[in-house]
Amino acid sequence: MQTLKNLLIRPLQPVHISLAVVVLVVAIIGFADASYLVIEHYQGVTPPCSITSGCEKVLNSSYSEVLGIPVSLPGALFYIVVAAGALAYLEGRHEKLFRYSLLFTVFGLLASVWFVFLQVFIIHSYCLYCMGSAATSTTLFVLACVILRKYRAPADDAVLIK
Repeated sequence: MQTLKNLLIRPLQPVHISLAVVVLVVAIIGFADASYLVIEHYQGVTPPCSITSGCEKVLNSSYSEVLGIPVSLPGALFYIVVAAGALAYLEGRHEKLFRYSLLFTVFGLLASVWFVFLQVFIIHSYCLYCMGSAATSTTLFVLACVILRKYRAPADDAVLIK
């Protein structure tokens, strides 16, 4: 619990711009993927898969919606939050927003683990777009771990900066 508290209150030292740009680009790629699925869902179209043949089965399964909302919609919102945090940092050095958006990546990872589990063990089919989203959210989580570990301010600085 102390580690979580440290992540929430200890600011980041200046993060190298290239890392923040990579977070932004990966989040935009994830947003494009998830948004495409949202648009196709509301148009009543199942996107074709070129490598695998399971997109139709996965995207039309009962797990593809919650309360009539495609699961790709919260996914798109997740990517927008992470991209906004990275953009806020790049534009104005809003460290706190960036730090919180990096911490938010744990939810993307958990969702990806759940949806990959469903594809492998329950649906027995694979959606190329869903696996792409899993890859981008996992990449964002790994980047967040690297940034939070490497650029976390020393414990003494956390008391001084509030």
